[in-house]
Amino acid sequence: MGVVGAASAALLLSVVPRFEGVVYRGYLDPVGIPTKCMGDTHDVVVGQPYSDGECRESLETQLIAHAEPVLKCTPGLKGRTYQLAAAVSFAYNIGASAYCGSSTARRFNSGDWRGACRAINESDAGRPQWVTSGGRVLPGLVKRRAEERELCERGL
Repeated sequence: MGVVGAASAALLLSVVPRFEGVVYRGYLDPVGIPTKCMGDTHDVVVGQPYSDGECRESLETQLIAHAEPVLKCTPGLKGRTYQLAAAVSFAYNIGASAYCGSSTARRFNSGDWRGACRAINESDAGRPQWVTSGGRVLPGLVKRRAEERELCERGL
């Protein structure tokens, strides 16, 4: 995980499995997306078992695949342990393209660190955002966004 640095990597390897949960088989998530291990939606075979080693490798591969575009579209995050970890976790869940087009990314790029962190879970109008899937609010996403925002705000 040299892409993000040791400290951010350690945070990601601990928080993402907690947010995603760990399931050692392919399954359908709450809105029907084929998923495996720790939230990986790539090359999933529903019902197929996956080993602990396969799941760890899958997580590392997907975190790198999300960290690279996060750093490309928000280069100011390099060296900012907590904000980078929060941004990669956020992108891991919503997708790198959605992250790069988000108000969070725009605010990081403008130097509005607190505003970027706030935008992880709150719109400019003060309403919750990024907490729905399949058109419904998921309590797990509400909790995740609050924790990503809290992580992001560390050290500011």
